[in-house]
Amino acid sequence: MKSEVRKIDNTKREISIETSGEVIKNKFEEAFKDLNNKVKVKGFRPGHIPRDVLEKNFSSQANELVLQSLIPELCDEAIKHEGLQAVALLEVSDVKLDRNTVSFKAQLEVRPEIELKNYKGLTIHYKKAAVAPDEVKRSLDSLKEKHKIDALDDAFARSMGYPGLAELEKVIERNILSQKDTRNRQHAEEQVLEQLSKGIDIKLPPSMVGKRLQELVKQTELDLALKGVPREKLLEEEKNLYKDLEPDARKQVQTYLIFAEIAKQENIPDDDHMPNKVMEVLFREANWELTE
Repeated sequence: MKSEVRKIDNTKREISIETSGEVIKNKFEEAFKDLNNKVKVKGFRPGHIPRDVLEKNFSSQANELVLQSLIPELCDEAIKHEGLQAVALLEVSDVKLDRNTVSFKAQLEVRPEIELKNYKGLTIHYKKAAVAPDEVKRSLDSLKEKHKIDALDDAFARSMGYPGLAELEKVIERNILSQKDTRNRQHAEEQVLEQLSKGIDIKLPPSMVGKRLQELVKQTELDLALKGVPREKLLEEEKNLYKDLEPDARKQVQTYLIFAEIAKQENIPDDDHMPNKVMEVLFREANWELTE
């Protein structure tokens, strides 16, 4: 197989592909065998149609079957050979096929090239999570109001499943602390993403943005449906959802591409765990500054 890549822009490549020999002969054998079992020819039983009859009457169908099988295989092989990070096959053109040779051009959408600045040593401002006594008291008062009771005492704590009021207070304190830790983590992630994205202008692959946008819209529609929003209302609002969620989709795709570049440099596999592993690296290498 021969392949040659031409850069169209930062997210598009055109790859010219040509191959010949035994692989094409085998594909035609498979195609005519498949046709022999499927087509109907007067005077012959399926599977027993002479090859010359098939060649005469079904050559165009055989060509189509060969191309349907061969083009994706050759595209995958060429993409791997050329080391391209393809995200979508946009178009196939200039297809030429005979019994010995096939050639075509495939236009691909690829991940953009990213010139990543130093991602180590980012600055993260953080506050120590602590729970003030009045925060516990407010939560207890909220419980008191919710359950419409006169006094918060051991009897009430036991009704909630705790040995006494002191134990209930400790549980509430731990819950508040956990919520603050979660918010602190989210704030740290936001700071990291903001610094990574600053000054980076990435041309995002449209297919990646479109796919992520569709996923966000479908998830939002599911969430609204579970809350009881009628299907008719969801269909009415779908156009607005696509418009409203597009900035989120673009931001998430940009973050993924930046993380994928960091993963490449850090030898982190690009799988479902990649974002968390990259964030671990960024946190580990960051400068953490305590603020009041």
